[in-house]
Amino acid sequence: MQGDVVRRGRLTGERAGDMMHFLSSMKADRCIADADILVDIAHVMMLNKQKILGDEHARGLLSALLQIYDEGVPEAAFDDRYEDIHAGIESTLIAAVGEEVGGRLHIGRSRNDEVVTCMRLRLREDILKQLTALVRLREVLLTLAEEHHGTVMPGFTHFQHAQPTTLAHWMLAYEQAFARDFDRLWEAYDRVNRSPLGAAAFASTTYPINRELTAGMLGFSGLVENTMDAVASRDFALEVLADLTIMMATASRLCDDLILWSSGFIGFVTLDDAFCSTSSIMPQKKNPDTAEIMRAKAASLLGSFTAACATTKGLPMSYNRDLQELTPSLWRGVWDAKHSSRLLVDMLATARFHPDRMEAEAGKGNSTATDLADMLVRDYGLPFRTAHTIVGRAVQNGTLDLPTLDEAAKEVTGTDLSSRGLTAEKVRDALDVRQSVALRKARGGPAELSVKVACQERKEHLQKDQDSLDERMAAVSGALSRLIRDARGLVQ
Repeated sequence: MQGDVVRRGRLTGERAGDMMHFLSSMKADRCIADADILVDIAHVMMLNKQKILGDEHARGLLSALLQIYDEGVPEAAFDDRYEDIHAGIESTLIAAVGEEVGGRLHIGRSRNDEVVTCMRLRLREDILKQLTALVRLREVLLTLAEEHHGTVMPGFTHFQHAQPTTLAHWMLAYEQAFARDFDRLWEAYDRVNRSPLGAAAFASTTYPINRELTAGMLGFSGLVENTMDAVASRDFALEVLADLTIMMATASRLCDDLILWSSGFIGFVTLDDAFCSTSSIMPQKKNPDTAEIMRAKAASLLGSFTAACATTKGLPMSYNRDLQELTPSLWRGVWDAKHSSRLLVDMLATARFHPDRMEAEAGKGNSTATDLADMLVRDYGLPFRTAHTIVGRAVQNGTLDLPTLDEAAKEVTGTDLSSRGLTAEKVRDALDVRQSVALRKARGGPAELSVKVACQERKEHLQKDQDSLDERMAAVSGALSRLIRDARGLVQ
C-alpha cells in the first residue's frame, strides 16, 4: 500500500499502531471525504485556468478525481497510516496515476486551507438539511395548531395551574421559537459559506492562484479574505454549534412537555408506539424513550459546543493541530441535532392529543381567578390590586363562590360585593374556562380569532422561509453541477 507521501521528506521511522491511531483524524474525516474530492477538482480546474498546471496533467488528475467522485472514496484512503483523509486521497492518487501527475495536486495549497474548506462545504450542506428539518417541524406545529384552535387546556407557570389556554396556543409558541432557530442558522450560513481556499498554510502562496475562481466554482458566496484568519479560525463551527444547542434546548422543553403529558397523572397525549419502549420486567409499561433520549441530546449538544469552544480558546495564531479535536465535536453535534429534529417531526405528527382530558383540567387550581379579578375591575370599578387581594383571600378561605367573595371583600374594603350588584351568575360566567380564553383577544393570545390570525401569518412567514431555502439550495447545487460538468468537459 502507498505510504503517506506527506511524511516521507522530512520525517523517517515507522510509527507504532497506537501513535498512528492517536494522530489520525480518519474517523471524523469520513464526514468530509466527499467534500475533499470537490475541493480537489476545483483546485485543479483553477490551476489549469491560471496556467499553473498544463492541460495534460490537469486531465490526468481530473480523470482520477472524477472516477473517485463517481465511485466513492476508496476505503484504502482511510487507512490510519495516513494522518488524515487529505493525505490518504493524495497518496491514493499518486499510486493510481503516478507521481508525475498525482504529485502536482498539492501545488499552491496546504492541508490547512484544504481541511477548513472541506469543513465549510460539509457544514454548509448540513445547515441546509437542518433548515429543511426545521421547516418540516414548523409545518407540523402549524397544522396541529389549526386542528386544535378550540382545544382548551390548562396553562402552567412554575408547573402549577395558572390560566386556561389552548393547545393551538401551545403549538404556536413552539413554532415561533423554532422559527428563531431557523433565523439563527440562516444567518450563520452566510458566515459559513465563505471560502478559505488559497490561504495555504496561512500566508497564501507565490503561485498566481485565483481564490475568487475556486470560491465561485464551489458555490461559496465570497472569501475569508485574511489568509491567516482563514486557516486559524473556527468561529463558524462554534456559531453553528451554539445555534444548534439553543435549538435543542427548545426541543428538549417540548419533549419534556410530551413526557409529562403522556404520563398517567396527566394523560393529555398518547405517543405512537414506534416512539416508545416497554420494560424488560414490567409488561404494562409504555415509556416515552425517544423523547427522553432527545431531551438528553440537548445536553450532548451543549457538551459538543463546550468542548469545541474550549479547544479554540487558548490557541496562538494561526493553525494548530489542536483544531483536529474540534471536528468530532462538530459532527457529533450536527448529527444529534439533525436526527433529533427529524424524529421530533414524526413524533408530533403521529401523537394523539386528548381534548376532553385537557378541558377537564383547564379550570382546576382556580385557573380563572384572574378573570374574576378583572371582572371586578371592569364592572365594579375596583383597583386591580384590591380585586386581586379579595379574590386571593377568597381562594385562601376555600372557594370562589359569592358568599366567600363577599366575606373577603368585607375584610379588605369594609363592604361586600353583593351590595354593588355582584351576583352568583356573574361569578360563574367570570370563572368559565371557555369565556376566559375567548376574552384573550390581544395579538398573540389564545382566543380563537387571535389564533387563526397567527396561524395564517405564521404560514406566510414559513412559506417565505421555504422559498428562500429553495433558492439557496438551488444555488449550491447549480454551482457544484457546473463544476463537475466543466471538469468532465476538460477531461473529454
